[in-house]
Amino acid sequence: MANKQLSIAPRNLLLDAFEKESRKRVDPYLERVEFKLGDVICEAGGVLHHAYFPDGAVISLLTVLMDGTAIETANIGREGAFGLFAAMYSRTSFNRSLVQLQGAMVRVRIDILHVEFERSAQIRNLFVSYSETLLAQIQQTVACNALHTTQQRICRWLLMMHDRADGRYLGYTHEFLADVLGVNRKSVTLAAQALQREGLINYHRGTIQVLDRFGLEKASCECYAVVKNHSKSS
Repeated sequence: MANKQLSIAPRNLLLDAFEKESRKRVDPYLERVEFKLGDVICEAGGVLHHAYFPDGAVISLLTVLMDGTAIETANIGREGAFGLFAAMYSRTSFNRSLVQLQGAMVRVRIDILHVEFERSAQIRNLFVSYSETLLAQIQQTVACNALHTTQQRICRWLLMMHDRADGRYLGYTHEFLADVLGVNRKSVTLAAQALQREGLINYHRGTIQVLDRFGLEKASCECYAVVKNHSKSS
């Protein structure tokens, strides 16, 4: 459900980086929308009418194959947005975009953002810079999916989600994790059990609590640190 009356200023870092005049022109068109876990924002091949700036929610970008299987190649939180490429060039989505942490987002029509992209050099630089950061995450995730163990990948994914959840518990079933990571459910169950035995997480009835953040980082592959450091330097 959309609400055009934004009683609280959105806490999205990308939106906050808009130059003052562009932000003044865009603000009247911002809408706050709430999403639940598993909501699909857009299917692969679908036409985007809005760009989405997470303000508590997290978006998962899934690459979908012809047989219907899918795997996550990136996720987006308050640091970014989904739909910027549509505002720059093409409105067709390359990915299925799925909500993997429920919460709020702020959306704005693609045509409004396209005008700012054409009008402002600062907005062009901002969009291109973030797109490069997102591409770096996609490339690292592809390598991680191909070369690292299920347990390492789960650690990476949990760390990325823990960063964005502001200390909240993470509510995920083994089935959901298996779907996002493109692995079978048994592999997820075994990995989660191992992490729980080591005291890194507590998993009970679909709720995950990170108990040892430092230990989880040590158990992860290098991909988490690579993506995080690249985001900081962008």
